[in-house]
Amino acid sequence: MSLGALLLVALASVAIGAKQIPMDQVWHGLFHNTGTATDVVVEKVRIPRTLLGLLVGSALGLAGAVMQALTRNPLAEPGILGVNAGAAAAVVSGISFLGASSMTAYVWFALAGAAAVSVLVYLLGGSRSATPVRLALAGTAATAALYGYTNAVQLMDSAALDKLRFWTVGSLASANMATVGQVLPFLAVGLVLALGIGRPLNAMAMGDDTARALGAHLTRTRVVAMAAVTLLCGAATAACGPIVFIGLMIPHLVRAITGPDMRWILPYAAVLSPVLLLGADIVGRVIARPSELQVGIVTALIGGPVFIHLVRRRRMAQL
Repeated sequence: MSLGALLLVALASVAIGAKQIPMDQVWHGLFHNTGTATDVVVEKVRIPRTLLGLLVGSALGLAGAVMQALTRNPLAEPGILGVNAGAAAAVVSGISFLGASSMTAYVWFALAGAAAVSVLVYLLGGSRSATPVRLALAGTAATAALYGYTNAVQLMDSAALDKLRFWTVGSLASANMATVGQVLPFLAVGLVLALGIGRPLNAMAMGDDTARALGAHLTRTRVVAMAAVTLLCGAATAACGPIVFIGLMIPHLVRAITGPDMRWILPYAAVLSPVLLLGADIVGRVIARPSELQVGIVTALIGGPVFIHLVRRRRMAQL
């Protein structure tokens, strides 16, 4: 069912856009491309956009699920804990101060920023004594400061502002096959690392002492988990900017379906997160025709109430 939903939303992403194209012409562009203007739109714009949405959605959903399990914090999410903001700030700094201009450079800057902020928020939140609320507050503070810095840099550098004004709110609009190819290796490695630690994350959910008794290598698991989160968030942010709340909402939905077993949560999150991301992207293209509303804005509008609901739940316990 999850794969069916993913296939349907992927097809809808190719068929539906800011510009209305009849379905027969979309089908022609997919399978009988003859180089017409409509065929070019389908091949050069909508297909790369859909592929990038699939990759980025899976990355953010997996990163959120891993972060929630690793910190035993139901509010953990790359956007809330400042990871995406750190990646964005690093990319903007690279463009404005160091002349970075290629997607490969963006990815490396984003990875460095994501890793640095992950460590910073963990330390500000209290390290091993961190609570869900303290981590969320530390992440919110870091996110606000970093976005303030990002906006200040862009306002002082008009070239960076023109280049990144849509990227900084999270958008798939500039997707192309070159971008997909450049971020794919990083996302693939992050995905493999994340999917490979389901069993030790299950053990860690029962506490460190129990996990050690069950044979889990805690330090190795934490290092692999943070490497996976850094690769997934850094590459995703480099490709389309900071997109929030995907990694918060989907793991909670998946947990209600599969139960607490991370060996099921992780693959389901990888499948269902692109459904939400591409669905939000479709909504943004439809409601603002002939222009479009960036997907990062749509996910924020959806995720804000969900975040408030989770914070206000009386029995919000650590995972």
